[in-house]
Amino acid sequence: MTPTDRRDFLAGAWDAVPTLPANVPFGFVAGAAAVQAGFSDLQAVALSAFVFGGASQLAAIDLLDAGAPLAIVVLTAVVVNLRYVMYSAAIAPYFREFGSKARLFASQFLVDTTFAIAVTEYERDESTDELSYYLGESATIYVGYVAGTAAGVVAGDAVPEGLQLDFAVPLLFLALLVPSITDEATSVAAAVGGFVAVAAAGLPMNVGIVVAALAGVAAAALTDVAGVGQ
Repeated sequence: MTPTDRRDFLAGAWDAVPTLPANVPFGFVAGAAAVQAGFSDLQAVALSAFVFGGASQLAAIDLLDAGAPLAIVVLTAVVVNLRYVMYSAAIAPYFREFGSKARLFASQFLVDTTFAIAVTEYERDESTDELSYYLGESATIYVGYVAGTAAGVVAGDAVPEGLQLDFAVPLLFLALLVPSITDEATSVAAAVGGFVAVAAAGLPMNVGIVVAALAGVAAAALTDVAGVGQ
């Protein structure tokens, strides 16, 4: 690793620190939920370490706890994570110069936070080494999430029933959303996506998340087209 790569890695790691107050509790909730659903301690931590997808994990854990068929559990996890297809397509141009092995490794850490932080930095400073920065922020977020899961496995049963930690999830997404609203298109996307997400909250298998994301993207695209036509 060159000095420049090391600098960008550390910069990415540091830039991801503000996500920890929401990211760690998210992992805590995932760990506690897994153990309460009958997972062993090792299985609960391994789920976060290998899946590294909080929303899909919580959905899968809830379905497994309810006795749903494995096929439904897997399908639900896939549907919830479909937004990563959009993230991958959006971030792919920044990784074209890197080899297939590096891109495959990096894909394991592509989540909402790593995507948002990375793209914001790439647009801000074109001299940043994309892969080094991405791996730096991913290290902070990944370690924080898995550590939070381990804490949830160990101490989850000690949390009073009246204390709800789920608030950390919407707070995390709000922290990422607000700075990204910079023009009319992103404002429309946020408004439409938020409205559809609430309206579609009751759809089966959490498909409302995907519907809301597609609606937001479509609304932003139409806004851009309308702006160009004026």
